[in-house]
Amino acid sequence: MYKRFYVSKRPRKTPTYQSKEKKHNFLKYYRVVSYYIKNKYELSTSELDMILFLYDEDIFTKETFNDFAATMSWDKGRFSKMLKDGYIKKWRDRKQTQRSNLYELTFKAKRICSHMYKKLTQEEIISENPYRNKIFKGSNYTDKVYKNIIRKMNFKTLSQSEA
Repeated sequence: MYKRFYVSKRPRKTPTYQSKEKKHNFLKYYRVVSYYIKNKYELSTSELDMILFLYDEDIFTKETFNDFAATMSWDKGRFSKMLKDGYIKKWRDRKQTQRSNLYELTFKAKRICSHMYKKLTQEEIISENPYRNKIFKGSNYTDKVYKNIIRKMNFKTLSQSEA
């Protein structure tokens, strides 16, 4: 028996990879930052999403709140819970003007949004101190995984700021 040898008619080229310069990449660590914010402020995912939506609204009605809440899982008491927890406050009372009540985010909710945006744009790093960040106490496996990613994210942020 004869062995056949195949001769390539075309010379092999080594692939070259060219990456395009990206304008925005702040959503790269969205999952990590949202996990951190939810742990720090003890928020649910739907509450965080609602706060981020309302951050741009300034002053809003309950109807605006309900319109966006329709995109989430159904929770009848979401508005009253957020009002009770201090994320929303009444801006104008209906009794005085015969118009609908108007609401706005509290300073606490606005601070949550600004912290989240600063972390996403990597203007600030996420604290690695267990006193300030519950994730670094490492109580479960998920926290340990996120702890490693936060360290890499912080290292990358610090190395970019030095350059």
